[in-house]
Amino acid sequence: MANPDWTDGTENAWDVSPWELLPGVRSGEELSRGERAADTVRNKMGSWGFVFTFTTFMFIWAVVNVIVFANRGFDPYPFILLNLMLSSLAGLQGAILLIAAKRADAIAAEQALSHLTISKASGEIIREVRSEIKAVKRLANEIHKHIQEGK
Repeated sequence: MANPDWTDGTENAWDVSPWELLPGVRSGEELSRGERAADTVRNKMGSWGFVFTFTTFMFIWAVVNVIVFANRGFDPYPFILLNLMLSSLAGLQGAILLIAAKRADAIAAEQALSHLTISKASGEIIREVRSEIKAVKRLANEIHKHIQEGK
């Protein structure tokens, strides 16, 4: 479990994923290869970098095939091969999104379990502190009583 020690100055809260800050959430080598791959796909495909890279690739494909090869390129207009690749991508996109959503749900479940564990531990500490405060109050009252009797 990730439990970075902020006192030694080696890690910064901005250098880790949000769920790595919770002690009850698995991260890094504790994850399976599939979980790490799902996190990587989610983080890469769900970014502006992916959108711009994909758009640039589509533009370059069209320019190379229409202008550079004078529409006699390896995939002349109407870009049959490109359409096949885009159709394949669209077919896989649903499965990719489900994998990413499933991983996000697993992370949320681990976060919730961590919050529950922390809340239970905090509740126990609060109960102990309350009983200590009651004991201190009782002792303070006894001391006050003894002081009043001694006058």
